Amino acid sequence: MLEKGLVQIYTGDGKGKTTAAFGLALRAAGRGHRVLIYQFLKPPSLELGERLGVERSGLPVQVEALEARWDVFGSLRREQDMALARTAIRDALTELTETAATRAYDVLILDEIIFCISAGLAELGDVQTLIARRDPHVELVLTGRGATPELIALADLVTEMKKIKHPFEKNAPARAGIDY
Repeated sequence: MLEKGLVQIYTGDGKGKTTAAFGLALRAAGRGHRVLIYQFLKPPSLELGERLGVERSGLPVQVEALEARWDVFGSLRREQDMALARTAIRDALTELTETAATRAYDVLILDEIIFCISAGLAELGDVQTLIARRDPHVELVLTGRGATPELIALADLVTEMKKIKHPFEKNAPARAGIDY
């Protein structure tokens, strides 16, 4: 059991927020902590290397994903997708608040929740409630672009990933095992 759980934020426009969170999950699980990673806007149908790696590791890391239709390239422009995602995210946050309050897990990672807030898909107040109601021993990690000053003020640790250069700028395709 953690003596005191902190709130961590991994934000910024650079690569590595989810990767850092999964690294922390493996570290925590390696020390015997129970870990839940909840991925927003990364549907279960996406075959992501980090999920495959966790499944194959045998470590006590549970990975769940929001069951909502979401297309990274188009859903932000479709109000129906946005409305459905808002409802699903609100429901998920309600459930995750209960999970955090009962300390079902020692480490709770909400992957892309910060982007959900910045895109208007999640309410800052719902995340504030989760933070306030979590068991004091639960470590909470929030990832995604666009952390607001209000959200940053709630955190104990904030890391900003800053993009300096990226192969996508030269139209390089995403690579399995490296980018997803």
